[in-house]
Amino acid sequence: MTTTSRQDLIPLIAQHPFSADLAASHLIQLTEGTALTQFALGKYLAHEDERAEFFCLVVKGIVALETGQAVDHAIAVQSLEPGEVLGWSWFVAPHRWGFDARAIEEVQVLAFNAEYLRRLCENDHELGYQMLNRLVQVTTARLIATRRQLVENTRVLYNADHLATTSNFGKQIVHYISGPISILVCL
Repeated sequence: MTTTSRQDLIPLIAQHPFSADLAASHLIQLTEGTALTQFALGKYLAHEDERAEFFCLVVKGIVALETGQAVDHAIAVQSLEPGEVLGWSWFVAPHRWGFDARAIEEVQVLAFNAEYLRRLCENDHELGYQMLNRLVQVTTARLIATRRQLVENTRVLYNADHLATTSNFGKQIVHYISGPISILVCL
């Protein structure tokens, strides 16, 4: 972890798109529970289902959001780049991470202490409103991206199924392969 003075954190927080237009008084308050933190390639920033004790603004590098609970290996579901936000789990009970977060290159983040930030938001309703409004925007953007990905995946599955049932090539594949056509899609 890099030691950075509170005074040096103010411009870093102010330059990040998530917090770019926060009031100066809020930026100063945010520095109290914030650290500029580095993660080496392959290191985990967070683990799925563990307590979300911090909130991050990505400053440098790429973070992969992964899940592996339904299968025996990690599945990357999204990548976060500089200017993006890691986590809203800190804000919403039960305050547990929904994904693993892994550095896929050297990463630098502004890490905010979640307990301090929740207390700050409870005591300063204007800051709480600003944080909630920004987190809703992040959540909305991620839901839209997820919906687009699901639509695209559905389109791929539909096209593979349609090919298998309507074309001569597809009929030949179905004829030569025992089992459902979904096996082909999975390969």
